[in-house]
Amino acid sequence: MYPDLSYFFHAVFGTSVDNWTSVFKTFGFFLVLAILGGAFFLYKELKRKADEGLLTPMQIQVDTSKTNSWWDLFSNAVFGFILGFKGYGIASNFEVFQDDPAGFLLSGEGSWLFGLLGVALMVGLKYWEGQRRKATAVGIQTVKVYPHDRIGDITMIAAISGVIGAKIFALIEDLPTFFKDPVNTFLSGSGLAIYGGLIVGFFSVAYYLRLKKIPIVQVMDAVAPALIIGYGIGRLGCHFSGDGDWGITALAQPGWWFLPDWLWAYDYPQNVLNEGISIEGCTGNYCHRLNPAVYPTPLYESIMAFTIGGILWGLRKRTQVPGILFALYLMFNGMERFAIEKIRVNDDYSVLGTSLTQAEIIATLLFLIGAISAFLLWYRHRKKR
Repeated sequence: MYPDLSYFFHAVFGTSVDNWTSVFKTFGFFLVLAILGGAFFLYKELKRKADEGLLTPMQIQVDTSKTNSWWDLFSNAVFGFILGFKGYGIASNFEVFQDDPAGFLLSGEGSWLFGLLGVALMVGLKYWEGQRRKATAVGIQTVKVYPHDRIGDITMIAAISGVIGAKIFALIEDLPTFFKDPVNTFLSGSGLAIYGGLIVGFFSVAYYLRLKKIPIVQVMDAVAPALIIGYGIGRLGCHFSGDGDWGITALAQPGWWFLPDWLWAYDYPQNVLNEGISIEGCTGNYCHRLNPAVYPTPLYESIMAFTIGGILWGLRKRTQVPGILFALYLMFNGMERFAIEKIRVNDDYSVLGTSLTQAEIIATLLFLIGAISAFLLWYRHRKKR
């Protein structure tokens, strides 16, 4: 396992573990890859829909003679202060930062002098840029802005609101820990529930699309393959970091199993949680492995997610009913997660006399919403023909 990049480089190049590259956590690295991967596929699909006339541009008037607003200068001042304040703090207390990057960034450690220098630098650059733009201005222009031109805004909104939603849903699953230390628990980098991110991210992006008068149904269809592919990439991060999203203790391997042994049962050596028993002769901050071995459920989910993503990507040009591709995504997502929960470690809730996990409850609702939506969309489309 690779709790951070120093362990990956140690495995590949033989460098020491827990060096300066340890500040780059494996799960965070894959989370960024998941966001970028999802954004790539979403952009491709939005661009295709625009080329086929399914998505039209918005006409926007831009006054190129305007200089920067006060908000532009203020936001740059804030960014410059944080960059200088924390940048110097990291450089002068790197070992402290290396031990707990998230905790250090959220602390009051830093340099006010370098923070103010950062303000002066960023505000000065923004002001100079505005004056240079004003000198070459041509007045008011009308430009066309397509939905795929807003991919940066959509991705940022989805990422930020998704992480917040995932954190909130994870806290709901462990309220006693949250009540003991609300601030540190909420601000910690651990504990994310994917369905919380999906739900909060969906409504946040939907609100943005409504403000920009972008047809939400077309975007929902476009984002369906991107969501599940991004999910698969994120689950790889769970596996390679060993973040605890593994399965229950694996049963004895059956005789018909022809795949590698570790795909049936895995002990997650050097997992980021340091759970299990000590590894003899191991050096570094992460020296534990699970005993007994468990089902590597993050890998199973990645395989299923990429398979579903391939199916949706193949169907995207063949579906004639707007919205039905997203309905299929909800159904596939619900089935995949409900199935994997049977062999995952999770807290159960009693619902109508049945023991279910939070994810099973949400997965069931998503499947039902997807199935009902697919039927209603198909039925309405057939009546119009």
